[in-house]
Amino acid sequence: MRYQRMRVLCMFDLPMETKKEQRMYRMFRKELLSNGFVMLQYSIYYRVVPNRSAGKKYEAILKRMTPPIGEVRLLYVSEKQFEEMQLLVGNRSHQEETVSNKRLVVI
Repeated sequence: MRYQRMRVLCMFDLPMETKKEQRMYRMFRKELLSNGFVMLQYSIYYRVVPNRSAGKKYEAILKRMTPPIGEVRLLYVSEKQFEEMQLLVGNRSHQEETVSNKRLVVI
């Protein structure tokens, strides 16, 4: 079986008008972070997974934690596609986001 590294992008737009909505937003964001997602931009987080089937695990976790109102979208992107992302305005604010293809072999 061939493994292809991918990134799972989680994009969300959740209301934050009431105290209850703010709490649900914080809980959802905290769940993203505890599952290894990293912020790319406000309301856009990503996580590296070895393949699409491994990403389905996180999809199930996020489905359970998604608030009943607002929008949450998941997008699977290959490493190649992610590397070709263009930053049109501003400077990179995060560390380099690429994942090395080098593998450690211990004998």
